[in-house]
Amino acid sequence: MTPTRMQDTAVTADDGVRLWASRSGRGASGTTPLVLCHGGPGLWDMFGDVAGMIDDRAAVIRWDQRGCGRSEPCAGPWSIERFVADLDAVRRHFALERIVLLGHSWGASLALNYTLAHPERVAALIYVSGTGIGPDADWHGAYEANLLARLGEDPQRLARWRELPDASRERAVLQWSAEFVDRERAIRHAEAMADPWFPINFPCNKALNAEARHSAGTTALQSACQALELPVVVVDGDMDIRPRSAVDSLVRALPQVRRVTLADSGHLPWVEDPDGFRDAVMMAMTAAR
Repeated sequence: MTPTRMQDTAVTADDGVRLWASRSGRGASGTTPLVLCHGGPGLWDMFGDVAGMIDDRAAVIRWDQRGCGRSEPCAGPWSIERFVADLDAVRRHFALERIVLLGHSWGASLALNYTLAHPERVAALIYVSGTGIGPDADWHGAYEANLLARLGEDPQRLARWRELPDASRERAVLQWSAEFVDRERAIRHAEAMADPWFPINFPCNKALNAEARHSAGTTALQSACQALELPVVVVDGDMDIRPRSAVDSLVRALPQVRRVTLADSGHLPWVEDPDGFRDAVMMAMTAAR
């Protein structure tokens, strides 16, 4: 089936803030639509390649989170509850009764929180490159050490990264280059992430990360995951600089989970193993029927 062209639209959240969204593909009759949640917090949708992998099989919805990327600038509020409500506004805008929900990195946490809040609206969850439900101590220190080690493979690159301001596009590209296993292509892949470039929303990043740290490792979060009765596919790149052991806490809690680990892949596994990544997504799409 020939995929449809991408159609951009504005979604209005229940407090009037406008969110950028886009729909592509259509898929076979009866195929559950796929909604993508980008990482950050404070970044924007970078899922063009992922949509292109899937939109011959299903309708694919992409969106920029509140105050980020192509969405309307705003002063928040920056809370997980607010972002869950925004995601539901996207679902309602496209008149989707049930969805397959894919989240990457911070977006994996958002997708999980949405699924816990509205399990009747999610046919399957695809949790990509997340950090589990345990405390930050399970992974964040090792992540920072691994980031510096990978950037330090090129001392000039590390020195340049350290001297640039946080808001610099060049600094983001250098930092994002550490996310890829193929060091020869890492800068090229990171440049693709930064095209197009939008300002990083640092207040959003700070507030949502603080809230996530507060809820991580709690008995309430673990109990909610243990009660989640729908299929979940956890996708990891085995060379992600965030320790993959952090995700064990989520995998142990979920009653219906399959884990797919892609060899020689980093934090964006669809870039370095597109075939393996597409197979994992299609596994979840099939389980959702």
